Amino acid sequence: MWSRDRTTAHLRAVGLVPIVRAPSPEDALHAAEAIIAGGLDIAEITMTVPNAIRVMERVAERFGERVLLGAGTILDPESCRAALLAGAEFIVTPSLDVRVIEMAHRYSKPCIPGALTPTEVVTAWQAGADMVKIFPCGPVGGAKYIKALRGPFPHIDFVPTGGVTLETTPEFIHAGAAAVAVGSELVDLKALRAGRLDQITANARAFLEAVRAARATPGK
Repeated sequence: MWSRDRTTAHLRAVGLVPIVRAPSPEDALHAAEAIIAGGLDIAEITMTVPNAIRVMERVAERFGERVLLGAGTILDPESCRAALLAGAEFIVTPSLDVRVIEMAHRYSKPCIPGALTPTEVVTAWQAGADMVKIFPCGPVGGAKYIKALRGPFPHIDFVPTGGVTLETTPEFIHAGAAAVAVGSELVDLKALRAGRLDQITANARAFLEAVRAARATPGK
């Protein structure tokens, strides 16, 4: 059983959240399967995927508790509830809506709301955010911005999103990120459309290794 605490602990332990955005439900399913084949047992399906709720149901039905399923791009409490009923174990938002945090917690599931400014970070934390997604992180300084936020907020787990690549992953980890969230750099849409799922599997392995290696070596 994925409890709220167990889910959050696992996200921290793995340190990598793959984001699945795809043009069709079948593409999303194939992407999730390719990620899992690469050794990752986490997959975030975004609400931008056509028929996203059904995709979540199918992933949950196929993999059960072997995969920690997340729902991303959640914009309102109603979508949050639908995703949780479909099998999502954690909720991710691109922006801050306290009502979504409250809905996730009503079902005893963690919520990772999006925030950018220090004020939004504090508001999210005070509302009970389990981790805080910093989005879009790349355009505002990337790893340097995470390091700056960690100064006044060492007690908050940050999940930078946007600007995360294989090259920048070590920088984010050394800056103090609890985990990194990766979209198109891992779920390559060109590879997906071409049916080269092995490339997505290889990407998953490479990002996992990048996180592990960064955690094993001290930052500069």
